[in-house]
Amino acid sequence: MTDSVATTPVLDVACGGKMFYFDHSDARVTFCDAYPRELELCDKRTFVVSPDVVADFTALPFPDGLFKVVVFDPPHLERGRGWQVAKYGMLPCDWKAELRAGFAECFRVLENDGVLVFKWNDTQVHLSELLPLALPYKPLIGNHKPAQSKTHWILFLKEEFV
Repeated sequence: MTDSVATTPVLDVACGGKMFYFDHSDARVTFCDAYPRELELCDKRTFVVSPDVVADFTALPFPDGLFKVVVFDPPHLERGRGWQVAKYGMLPCDWKAELRAGFAECFRVLENDGVLVFKWNDTQVHLSELLPLALPYKPLIGNHKPAQSKTHWILFLKEEFV
């Protein structure tokens, strides 16, 4: 881990192609992904996953409480093929255990009173199946019923439990 990585306030644990960032090389963010890759899409554009740190979101190489904000946008698909799976990945058969471990790691590296930004698409697995995996933490705010996109943005506040 480099000094610059250790001093960024934001960690994205599954950055993929950094699609929702205004600046794909924002110096405030440490970008992680387990699967760096470059692929040509059907329209001949190149899709690149180029993280600062190659790491699985279930085993992050950072000390406890290092980041003010953690972004968690894991794969959403249980089944599928083609460009969506190539770009975004697919959930393993034991996805509940993996995502529970991912939430635990995100909260571990998040400082107390830090914010976890969780992004989830409801197409194949409903948000109601995911939120229990974040316990004991509970959502603070988010969009409950996105009508067309089915993409939820949920914020969690890490609180100390006595």
